[in-house]
Order: sequence, then structure tokens, then C-alpha cells
Amino acid sequence: MILEALVTTINEDGSTNISPMGPTVTADLSQFVLRPFDTSTTFANLKRTKSGVMHVTDDVLMFARSAIGDKPTEARTKDAENVEGKVLLDACRYYEFRVEFIDETGSRMSLNCRTVGSGRLRDFWGFNRAKHAVIEAAILATRLDFLPRGEIEESMVRLQTIVDKTAGPQEIEAMKLISNYVNT
Repeated sequence: MILEALVTTINEDGSTNISPMGPTVTADLSQFVLRPFDTSTTFANLKRTKSGVMHVTDDVLMFARSAIGDKPTEARTKDAENVEGKVLLDACRYYEFRVEFIDETGSRMSLNCRTVGSGRLRDFWGFNRAKHAVIEAAILATRLDFLPRGEIEESMVRLQTIVDKTAGPQEIEAMKLISNYVNT
């Protein structure tokens, strides 16, 4: 199963990198596979440090910001306990991990990861249709370089309709950020 998550890694300068990722996970989240592009900061950090933190959250604004490169500088974090990494304090759950194996044979790397620590920070609020729509729009925003423009624009119109009907303030702000990014 693919789980939409946020992954934090540590940049060479010690700052925190936040990236949306869709790892393939086991049911108990004890192991998962990340598939970053070989040119991504996340891959460079994971190759260097062999560790990070995967977060489960319903904060779609943070998903949107990290997807379009508008890194949430106000993200509250704490040090991970078992790896070199940062835990996002506004996430619901987190999974500290170590990279056990890296397959670099394609354009998307395949990193087998093992959870070495986890925690629960708050209840998962859940997803309404608008939150789902924002996640889908954020995924589209990360694919501007290789999906047909018309396909992206058509999908964005459909997703905007869902947000218009069912969103709260966070989803409205997130969709606006993504729409502005896609349309520039």
C-alpha cells in the first residue's frame, strides 16, 4: 500500500528538509520503500545520512508547501531520538527510520527502510474531500515536468471544484498556493 506522508531529512548545513513522499509501506509500518528521484535533495540527504523521519499527518497545508518547494520555515520540530533527524511536532504520528539498502538503477531510486522508533503526537483528524483534493493537487504539482499540461489543468479544475464545495480555511489556503504554483 502507498501512504502519502512527509519525510524529513537533514541537509548538509544542518537545516531540515521536508518532502512529501508516497512510500510503499507494510501494514505495521515497520518497513517501507521510498522512491525519490535521483536529483532530489531528499535522496542526497538519505544517501549521505542513511536516516530520516516519516510523518503521517492530516495537515494538507504542510503537504502543499513542501510539494511546491515553499518549505514551511515555521514548522515546529524536535530532535529524533534514534536517528539523525527531525520530528514535525504538528504531525499525528512519526516513524524514525534507517535506510538499509539503496537501489540506484533507475531514474527513481529505491530505498528500503526499517523503522527504528516511532511516536504519536496527536489524533488524526481525518480527511474530508477537500483534503483529498489538495493531496492530489500537490502530487500533480510535483509532476509538472513530465505530465501533459492539459491533463494537469483539467485535473486542477476538477479538484478546485471539490475544494470550493467542502474546504475549510487550511484547504483553501493550500489549494491557492498549489494553483498559483501550477499556473506560473
